[in-house]
Amino acid sequence: MALRDLIPWNNGSRNMAVQRGEAGNPLLALHREMNRLFDDAFRSFDLSPFGSSTAMGWPNVELDESDKEVKVVAELPGLEQKDVNVELANGVLTISGEKKSETEDKERLFSERYYGRFERRIPVDDVDQDNVAASFNNGVLTVTLPKSPAAQQKVRRIAIKGK
Repeated sequence: MALRDLIPWNNGSRNMAVQRGEAGNPLLALHREMNRLFDDAFRSFDLSPFGSSTAMGWPNVELDESDKEVKVVAELPGLEQKDVNVELANGVLTISGEKKSETEDKERLFSERYYGRFERRIPVDDVDQDNVAASFNNGVLTVTLPKSPAAQQKVRRIAIKGK
């Protein structure tokens, strides 16, 4: 039994490509089909395989809006203040950074390195850009965005009536 007999081809057009171009190399055909299966599986969850942090929604962000301000709290465990960038431009708050971790064990003769970039973009309207403040404490970033006076006047309470 050939290796390609074990692969469940169910797409007619895919089967034609295998017969023409990949028939001589069944491992290449298996590799491509496994990639397609993983892509299809992750696509159903709306995630890219081993995807970017943006697709996963990292870091976790909590928004709190009051009449006077918008508060954004981002959880960034394991990061330091120097690893995080906060920018406000054109009505979009951008939280980005990079985590770098290196471990070396000379007794066991191994080293590990991890590098990961992240970025979250949060649209904010009518913010007083001159008074925006940010603080970082124990891996938690808090950005306070005061609303402009015009935005505070736009807020209108609406009464809810019962039956």
